[in-house]
Amino acid sequence: MVRDLGRQPYEPVWRAMQRFTDGRGDDTLDELWVVEHDPVFTLGQAGKPEHVLMPGDIPVLHVDRGGQVTYHGPGQLVVYPLLDIKRLKLGVRDYVCRIEQAVIDTLAEWNIVGARRVGAPGVYVGEAKIAALGIRVRHGRTFHGLAFNIAMDTRPFRRINPCGYAGLQVVSMLDLGGPSGPDAVKPVLLDALARQFGLALQPAPPPGLAAVPPSAPQAA
Repeated sequence: MVRDLGRQPYEPVWRAMQRFTDGRGDDTLDELWVVEHDPVFTLGQAGKPEHVLMPGDIPVLHVDRGGQVTYHGPGQLVVYPLLDIKRLKLGVRDYVCRIEQAVIDTLAEWNIVGARRVGAPGVYVGEAKIAALGIRVRHGRTFHGLAFNIAMDTRPFRRINPCGYAGLQVVSMLDLGGPSGPDAVKPVLLDALARQFGLALQPAPPPGLAAVPPSAPQAA
């Protein structure tokens, strides 16, 4: 199921991912959530606050994914694969490699050469990072995911050590002659992910993002 959330603040989507993952059963269909986020810095579980140099007016959230600090903002295509990798018979390393390959294949559609780096998950063009990965696996089910820079203002990355690397360059597809917005890239990336994971994609409505307070009566 592919759910396009449009542009959303980070935290409600993060909490909805947690609820979906915790509530799914053995027969729950896998989902891909696609979103652009309002500006935010996120620090992973082992993230070191000293890598956030000058957050300024951009909020900083500590979250439950792997990795250090990154930036999300408009013009960045974020995909959250909510997959049962145990059911797909995939290990975590293979899962990460397949996401990276989907990005590399997508870049190739615009004649941009992407590559992996040993020990530094994500996708790079030359010395610059164009896509970041931060994942979490709980009981064989994944959440969090991929942030792919399409046509964004990359200046906020200068306020952090991206992914924990001081001075790491960050680039957007637009900087490399690519498209002027995520809409052109979205179907290409989703098709590439579908090929990598053997998925048949079905469009579905966006998920509900508002949590029901514990004390509120549940609908019958």
